[in-house]
Amino acid sequence: MSGPLMTDSPLAHRAAFLADMARETDTLEIGPFDAPIVTGPEVRYFDVLDQQGLQTRAAKLNRKPAGVPHIDYVSATGDLGIVDRKFKAVVSAHAIEHQPDLVKHLSDVAGLLEDGGRYYLLIPDKRYCFDHFIAESTVADVYQAHVEGRDRHLLKSVIEHRALTTHNDALRHWAGDHSNGSYLASIPARTKAAIAEYEAANGGYVDVHAWQFTPPSFLRLIEQLSALDAINLVPEAVYETPYNRLEFMAVLRKP
Repeated sequence: MSGPLMTDSPLAHRAAFLADMARETDTLEIGPFDAPIVTGPEVRYFDVLDQQGLQTRAAKLNRKPAGVPHIDYVSATGDLGIVDRKFKAVVSAHAIEHQPDLVKHLSDVAGLLEDGGRYYLLIPDKRYCFDHFIAESTVADVYQAHVEGRDRHLLKSVIEHRALTTHNDALRHWAGDHSNGSYLASIPARTKAAIAEYEAANGGYVDVHAWQFTPPSFLRLIEQLSALDAINLVPEAVYETPYNRLEFMAVLRKP
């Protein structure tokens, strides 16, 4: 593993990372929902619903309808191809793990960046979130999805997300407490429910995690995809997950 893996950096923390990123101008944020992480006159937003649709969704989830910004680019399928210009920076928070075809997503983002532009990412660390018991994703997993042109999640991913996930308390995970007492006993019933949900969708999109990362595994994956010429992005910095947190920060650069 090479130099971009950063330890003991202030930028490993969300607040410092976002403050540093805020120096960028001309930014596209993917998936802001009701809590955009960048604001300003030169920021544009992309999401799967327009502002009104997201406000309705936020209200149903007891979130913050008033926090939903104007959405400049809307695609129900998450197609970044509708964005008609390039940016100096793109940012997403807890979004890439939801992409059915991660290679396509990263390639699409690269296509939206000016040369030298950066993709800023906030990513859940599977060790310290509800993905704890699900295996890390490999280049084989990710490339298989790309070859298939996957635009929906597999039944496997739906079962993993609904039946094999655990609690989402970072402090408990850091303390070595990864599950509640009912975790194993609940898996069969949760699996049945996941299968029923997948079948009821009848080929439609079910929003779950497709990919699980740690900082070292994410860096390794990006280096491998770049070496394969599968993506036109290189890792500039991948920060280790701070103590008692469940997410890590990363910056990819378009050469």
